[in-house]
Amino acid sequence: MHYHLSTLPNGLRVITESMPSVRSVAVGCWVDTGTRDELANEAGASHFLEHLLFKGSERLGAREIAESFDAIGAESNAFTSKDHTCFWARLLDEDLPRGLEILAEMLQRPAFRPVDIDAERQVVIEEINMAEDDPTDLAFELFTRGVFAGHPLEAPVLGTRESIRGMTRDDLVGYWKRRYGAGSAVVALAGSVDHDTVVGQVAELFGEWTGDGVHHEFAPLDVSPKVTAVHRDTEQVNVVVGGEGLQRGDDRRWAFEVLNHVLGGGMSSRLFTTIREERGLAYSVYSFRLAYADAGAWGVYAGTAPGQVGTVLELIRAEVSAIVDDGITEPELERAKGAMRGGLALAMEDSNSRMVRLGRDELIDAPHLSVDEQIARIEAVTLEDVQAVAKTVLTGPKVIGAVGPVGEAELEGHLEW
Repeated sequence: MHYHLSTLPNGLRVITESMPSVRSVAVGCWVDTGTRDELANEAGASHFLEHLLFKGSERLGAREIAESFDAIGAESNAFTSKDHTCFWARLLDEDLPRGLEILAEMLQRPAFRPVDIDAERQVVIEEINMAEDDPTDLAFELFTRGVFAGHPLEAPVLGTRESIRGMTRDDLVGYWKRRYGAGSAVVALAGSVDHDTVVGQVAELFGEWTGDGVHHEFAPLDVSPKVTAVHRDTEQVNVVVGGEGLQRGDDRRWAFEVLNHVLGGGMSSRLFTTIREERGLAYSVYSFRLAYADAGAWGVYAGTAPGQVGTVLELIRAEVSAIVDDGITEPELERAKGAMRGGLALAMEDSNSRMVRLGRDELIDAPHLSVDEQIARIEAVTLEDVQAVAKTVLTGPKVIGAVGPVGEAELEGHLEW
């Protein structure tokens, strides 16, 4: 196996992958909770809590945490998604015990000082302000809310100004107690590590942590055609259009990844070639996919001048329809496979990328595929597979999110493909 996995008596999982040629270690503490798991009074609590854990425990203050990471030259941060949260650090192998000690304090014994909560509350609100001021971020948020409307994945990761202002210390402590525990966490490491040594260190630092595993509320997705536009006096219209995609465990995901690359995944993709290179209608245009345990989405982003948004949407429709009707070509298939193989190889050279893959896959109970296994699945994709998944996925109801000098009425005619 390319990895080693151990489970401590308290249910905490430790997974490692050795990279003998490096001196660094990437370590991530993954918690099986995100935006989709929040109650009404907890909207944005996952992300708020991500911030607060860096404010320290009763033994370590925020400044001491920051100075400790700085003193060993470590990179450290955290991120929150709709279904998981990760606290990570990248440091020298000799400094791993200190890094694990800090992360253990943060996760198991957060102080929740009222003064820290109030200070960080305003920081999170400023983050919300920043995201809403960015037209690209806002367009994606409008699209995501439209695709997942009425679903547990609809809620924004950051929460809202109202929910963050109204969140109490009891709300945050209650969420932490309910969702954070040894049984719902994974410690993943990649780099210059010895598995048995690491398991001993983690057992010493996290061995007294308690808590059972958690579950998520899954639901079917029912997408309806929808346009949501926010008027801004910007030079461009930032627009995202797409619909329901594949769940992350769907076996067709390999064919869909090939499809995504051909459609808008690189500089040789159809969208980039048609919209940017041939027509000069956008600087940035690409396709993407989102995949969760019970639902998924696909979409295309473009930023273009207000007078050109209709043309760009029509070109996107035409390229999507062409793949649905006629599939892709053999050269496109081989080019996409080559790009994906190269991407896998490059990611394997980075310890942080390996750690993220290990921790995320273990947390979501996905198979830990080696590079050779992943390449084999990519190579097995046929032209027929790509067209079949295109006919199934790309033909459903469409959702549009847009920000700029454009109205919803102007965009509604582009929902019918």
